[in-house]
Amino acid sequence: MTSGPQSGGGGGLPRAAIEIVASVAAHRALSREQIGEMHMPGTGARWSRRVLGRIAAAGLIDHVRTAGGSPQRLWFATEAGARAAVGLGALPRMPRVFEAGEVVGPLQAHTVAVNEAAISFLRAARREGDDFGPLAWRNEVAHSFLDGGRRRRSRSVISDALLTYIRSAGGKVFVEQRFLELDRATLPVDAMAAELARYADLFRAGDEEAGPVWRSRYPTFPSVVCVLAGGDREVLRRRRDTALALLRAEPQLTRTPEVEVRVCLLGELVARGPFAPIFRSLRDPGQTVDWLGKREEEG
Repeated sequence: MTSGPQSGGGGGLPRAAIEIVASVAAHRALSREQIGEMHMPGTGARWSRRVLGRIAAAGLIDHVRTAGGSPQRLWFATEAGARAAVGLGALPRMPRVFEAGEVVGPLQAHTVAVNEAAISFLRAARREGDDFGPLAWRNEVAHSFLDGGRRRRSRSVISDALLTYIRSAGGKVFVEQRFLELDRATLPVDAMAAELARYADLFRAGDEEAGPVWRSRYPTFPSVVCVLAGGDREVLRRRRDTALALLRAEPQLTRTPEVEVRVCLLGELVARGPFAPIFRSLRDPGQTVDWLGKREEEG
């Protein structure tokens, strides 16, 4: 958080504080470390606690302690904070406001891990000089469509997050969008693979007159980045390899080669970043690639 005289409302707090409120509101719940990485890189824990304390004293955010072996504070936006972020233009629309009990509910670890994966892209963008800021991902993005069966019925694919990363190369600007799926090994591996295969249904959904439904939202169909967490490295690597083997035999995906899935481990993504060759690809099973599909020797 940068200091300065600019006021952003919210009890006289600077504009940078409202940007923190917007991030917390947009991403459901964030730890102090995550907020520091996003908005106060290079500052110490004492400074970030002081900043968050001031924002909380203004009634814009609140926190709750998690239970378990490594308790921590998770910060979430109050209704006043969310309204302030929208009213001051830091958010385009009013987000859902979560209660403390929801923040530390069953999906707590999943939410924190999704945001941790996205912050790995933010860290890489900062290093590469690319554009991927604190609001460059959206959590829980729903896609509704009608299936093409004899009895048409409404279906949906809900992505854990949608990433929009803007990079430059060779004098050109590329807008890279990715569906992010975070798997914490709570589902059987075949069920997890079946969830990923539903992106093929989304790709094909539409009709001859209107065309594919996804074209109304995306210029090109985003690839899927699946991040594995919730276990040690060897267990997750076996889960990755099994999931990819199941996906290669999945009829929906074999009929839809346009849908690419790349899988990595959250620990490796955090430690090495998305530009490292840490992904295994559905379409190139014998190689490790980066998130753009580049092999190590191409780097």
